[in-house]
Amino acid sequence: KTIDRAEDRQCFKSTMEAIHEPVIPSIITQTLEGALTFARQEGYPVIVRPAFTLGGSGGGIAEDEAALRKIAASGLRQSPITQILVEKSIAGWKEIEFEVMRDSQGNVITVCSMENLDPVGIHTGDSIVVAPALTLADKEYQMLRSAALHIIDAMGVEGGCNVQFALHPESYEYAVIEVNPRVSRSSALASKATGYPIARVAAKIAIGYTLEEIDNEITGKTKACFEPALDYVVVKFPKFPFDKFVYASRGLSTQMKATGEVMAIGRSFEFALMKAIRGAEISHDSLIDTTIRALDKEALFSKIKAQDDQRIFAVYEALYRDYPIELLHQYTGIDEWFLEKILHLAGLEKKLRISPLTSSLVKELKENGFLTSTIKSLYLEANGVNADEADFSLLEDCPAYTYKMVDTCGGEFAAQTPYFYSTYGEEDEARPFWENRVNPKPVIVVFGSGPIRIGQGIEFDYSCVHCVWALQKAGYEVVIINNNPETVSTDFNTADRLYFEPLTPEDVAPILFLEKPQAVVVAFGGQTAIRLTKWLSRNNIPILGTCADSIDMAEDRGRFEALLQNLRIRQPEGFTARTVDEALEAANNLGYPVLLRPSYVLGGQNMIIAFCDADVTEYMGIILSQLENNLVLIDKYMQGTELEVDAICDGEDVLLPGIMEHIDRAGIHSGDSIAVYPAWNFTDEMTKTVVEKSRDMALALGTQGLVNIQWL
Repeated sequence: KTIDRAEDRQCFKSTMEAIHEPVIPSIITQTLEGALTFARQEGYPVIVRPAFTLGGSGGGIAEDEAALRKIAASGLRQSPITQILVEKSIAGWKEIEFEVMRDSQGNVITVCSMENLDPVGIHTGDSIVVAPALTLADKEYQMLRSAALHIIDAMGVEGGCNVQFALHPESYEYAVIEVNPRVSRSSALASKATGYPIARVAAKIAIGYTLEEIDNEITGKTKACFEPALDYVVVKFPKFPFDKFVYASRGLSTQMKATGEVMAIGRSFEFALMKAIRGAEISHDSLIDTTIRALDKEALFSKIKAQDDQRIFAVYEALYRDYPIELLHQYTGIDEWFLEKILHLAGLEKKLRISPLTSSLVKELKENGFLTSTIKSLYLEANGVNADEADFSLLEDCPAYTYKMVDTCGGEFAAQTPYFYSTYGEEDEARPFWENRVNPKPVIVVFGSGPIRIGQGIEFDYSCVHCVWALQKAGYEVVIINNNPETVSTDFNTADRLYFEPLTPEDVAPILFLEKPQAVVVAFGGQTAIRLTKWLSRNNIPILGTCADSIDMAEDRGRFEALLQNLRIRQPEGFTARTVDEALEAANNLGYPVLLRPSYVLGGQNMIIAFCDADVTEYMGIILSQLENNLVLIDKYMQGTELEVDAICDGEDVLLPGIMEHIDRAGIHSGDSIAVYPAWNFTDEMTKTVVEKSRDMALALGTQGLVNIQWL
């Protein structure tokens, strides 16, 4: 009954009206004609929300009748009960969420408030989100908190629920958008932002515990019937797949497009935002976007008006160019408080470009989230000098990050569980925790896999967690570094210590200095962790398992080709290229079709079959714009059956659990292919060849652990 009250749009509307909670003018319909009639009466734009779907699937904002016909038809088709809600658009209002918890006895608490940087109209999964809500006056906050508690009570939820509100930016008018009587992406975010384990508490409530009977595992002294207090700012930044789908529409609406997200914790909004941007692995270490910086005034305004994943960078650029905050607020609906904070970052960039590097300027930049490498590159660019001519001694001497603890109670009780985030120039709460350990064991650091994207999903995190448990069983203390709130590795009790940080050299270096691990593990963190291997190797940090040189031999297309020649393993004829001209020459020498593949990428990113010169020119432009100076391998494209081998090697023996055979032709990515296991379509002699050659390759690479080999 409770689930129906929340998910069935008619039932939800009736429940809200019965308890006098305001809802947006809307109609629930099972026909296209019903949707069109409502829109004619209320006027466009309207928002379509299908019943019983996830991530806004099938919904959207319709600006006119043609769009409504298309979106409503899709929504009706995707709703399992063929029902949609069509509501008057209130795009531009603030979107506020409360994560609420209730037990069977009626005890209720709000775990966390969250505020979307983007106004209503962009799905919360696609929006930059802050916790706690930062722009609400106390009267607004208490009004919405009371409404959230009223709603969860009236619905009879036992466990956690997520309540989304729209709040008019210039008045106290609000409306309930929807209620999710389940865990959602917001629940994962709220759990990691506060240290309050929502799913675990909800599970205990489900079997009859009350909130005052459940322990708070972080403090070990308090109970779950309390509201967490945050003495820091959390920023969630979404991860989009547009680097892979370069021709896809980047426009954002009520239908979610993000594949994952990262979370950053800081003592200020600026610090947390800068950390989140570099953690998202979108080739940015700040809000500066070189493509957007090159836009003229008209193109920049178009970018600001567009609701897409790059708007935050366009807004930053406009503030850097001294556009008025009022104007940007009018165009984007982003609250002036957020715009002021982004303006502060733009002002710091300007100051860095025109002022000499002083200790006070360096301190201010570091306190607001600028990396040392970012400060150096901006200073060199602004002053037209090279690194040898600049004096960066102030940067080298500045203090390293210190670490604060997530304790759920704003420091009122000592935390038992070491869950840390970095800050700058404050008291270090990690050092005493580390120094005062009883019976210390040798430490190993495991690097997590960062945000989920196509080609790097939850299976990497699953492997990281099993790695942690195996190492703990073997007698080690294990530290996890990761920044993805959706994962088990960032649960506060998975490893012995958790650092919620971006996986960049400059972010992990102080942790390694503090923890002094015997070694680190990169094998389970996918491309995110693998990218750190060269830096780790240069800094003489031991890597457990396959060494940095072997990883480079497999990832670097040129070195890999040489390895195959040594092993007398055949491969399609190919060349390497760094420029468009070199690629065209190689393609014409080989004859079309050809396969273009960059080095050091995952999930087939920018791997393309080209059929003519125009394809090569176009694809090389895309590859080089995203992966500067990357080596591109151009192979003769060969059709055939694709086989896949996963093996485990200890340096002497190789174990092959089996061979998978792809049903789809070569040229369709293995992640998109149907595969059968074991392979059935080839002879014992062929099996023997694959086994022998796989063994040769695993040993020649010096593999210590896992290796995945694809054969044609």
